[in-house]
Amino acid sequence: MTAKDQGTKASTAEGQMIRELAELLNDTGLSEIEIEKSGLKIRVAKTLTVTASYPAPAYGPAPTAAPAGDAKPAASGPGDAAKHPGAVKSPMVGTAYRSPEPTAPVFCEVGSKVTQGDTLLIIEAMKTMNQIPAPRSGTVKAILFENAQPVEYGEPLIIIE
Repeated sequence: MTAKDQGTKASTAEGQMIRELAELLNDTGLSEIEIEKSGLKIRVAKTLTVTASYPAPAYGPAPTAAPAGDAKPAASGPGDAAKHPGAVKSPMVGTAYRSPEPTAPVFCEVGSKVTQGDTLLIIEAMKTMNQIPAPRSGTVKAILFENAQPVEYGEPLIIIE
């Protein structure tokens, strides 16, 4: 047997061992395995790919005029709302929701009376739903975000007076 034949025989045996180890990974749910035999060390690992997907925000037609019940003043922009002493700001980056699930009633409306600790909204961040409590008791004067809207850290979301 020539050296070339021995190398081919060894690589075939190594290939078979790798296939067996890969099958063992699939059967056991492990992400990697390492074996050492007769001075030969083989490590087999799965490549884990993590992807994140976020629902695309649904944009409706631009509002032409604010309804009479909306407490959001036309002259105030996001900068003005952020300075408001009753502004509830987003504690994280994520997607803000007004209700615990799509068919459930919203946590609060403009004009709702809230007590300190009541849940005002939920922010989904990294597939975790985070309840945002009212920092103080009062009346909801403005809701500054649309349901399922992406929000930034520090962005004013609700005004409580």
